[in-house]
Amino acid sequence: MTSFQSFKEYYVPKIDQQLSEQILSIEAPAILKEAMHYSLTAGGKRVRPLFLIAVLDLLKVNHSEALTFGATIEMVHTYSLIHDDLPSMDNDDFRRGKLTNHKVYGEALAILAGDGLLTYSFGVLARLKEVTAESKLELIHLLSKSAGAEGMVGGQVLDIESERKIVTVNELETIHINKTGALLSFSIEAGAILARANDNTRKALTDFGFHIGLAFQIQDDILDIEGTTEELGKTAGKDVASEKNTYPALLSLNGAKDKRDWHYNQAILSLRQISDEPGLLDEMAAYIVNRNK
Repeated sequence: MTSFQSFKEYYVPKIDQQLSEQILSIEAPAILKEAMHYSLTAGGKRVRPLFLIAVLDLLKVNHSEALTFGATIEMVHTYSLIHDDLPSMDNDDFRRGKLTNHKVYGEALAILAGDGLLTYSFGVLARLKEVTAESKLELIHLLSKSAGAEGMVGGQVLDIESERKIVTVNELETIHINKTGALLSFSIEAGAILARANDNTRKALTDFGFHIGLAFQIQDDILDIEGTTEELGKTAGKDVASEKNTYPALLSLNGAKDKRDWHYNQAILSLRQISDEPGLLDEMAAYIVNRNK
């Protein structure tokens, strides 16, 4: 079995190359391409495209356009980060250890760079050649739902609305299922669609995505307290300073860790419905809850 470390070392450079090639081929104003390329190539864990490829590995499917499709998801994720960092949103100066897009290119161009990445991603998806028209329509529908008002955008709105208010754990979970979990879950379900998985397998993978998406966000909340700015590549302690609703704030730090571990265990149980043998997805789940940035 390939280890997650070697899997990551092999695929992350390929994902990065695919991202650069896609953006640099666009016929658009040079400064817009530069701003889009700046945030796309600022580093990152590439978790979402890696999840997509790992699902295909689990289901023993070698899809020729997996990297292209993975790059599409990363464009949507990067758009969301550019907009999240804006002064009207999270107001952050650093992302992945580099100045945020608006600090380099100004707010107007940062907004447009995010818009460009989001809309271009659907064009890339529409042009996939090895995906059936039926699957393409389903993927476009699910991506628009996961990234839009019913998913990531809606979750961001709920997050802003909850600032300086006390919310329940269930309300916080709803925020993060949408804001963070929706696109990550989409990456996993998209792999099942590309592999033409049966209903039971797809349901198990959807459950895995739900739980590991929440575990991911809880670990982010924990790292805001335990991590350093240097480790995180963004301002540490910002959630506490801005009095944001987080799992540690509502459950205590130890309670948040217990909640994270519960979701991690549920995610692993979902995988056991597909295979008794641990694989790349198990290792990725462990990476999610043990990472320090």
